[in-house]
Amino acid sequence: MFTSVLMIEKALTSADVEFVTTLHGDEQVSFYVLLQPRGDQADRLLRAIDDVALGELDEAAREGETPEGDEAKGFGERALDVSLQALRVAGSEAVGRLVEDHPLDALKTLVVEVGADEVIVLTDPHYVEEFFHRDWASRARHKVGVPVLKLFSHSKA
Repeated sequence: MFTSVLMIEKALTSADVEFVTTLHGDEQVSFYVLLQPRGDQADRLLRAIDDVALGELDEAAREGETPEGDEAKGFGERALDVSLQALRVAGSEAVGRLVEDHPLDALKTLVVEVGADEVIVLTDPHYVEEFFHRDWASRARHKVGVPVLKLFSHSKA
């Protein structure tokens, strides 16, 4: 069985699930999902700049409404549950957990623990971080020792 660690920041859509579950053809895939709620991963200014870069001015204006702290954790737990269930319905094994601190350290630890074959980072575009190679996928490539695939989510945050 092929083992993938999947890093996400929000609930997977049906298109996201289809995308990641069909990447390896007919090979059975087991997913270990790490989710860090969007409000906990970057400051509001960077998120607002990303929204402006995407032409989503209304979203940029609402960044102050993005849940943070304990509120973000509640949203994250529900998003993780929805995502795990969707992966299982699609025929994959899936377990997961929230990441509260240092997502790349958690990623590296999990990759070693489960003997992962790859890491898939599935997020919305984060142009500022990507430009400076500070996004999860760019930083993970130097840390985890397995191939890292960067994919963009099929829905708005």
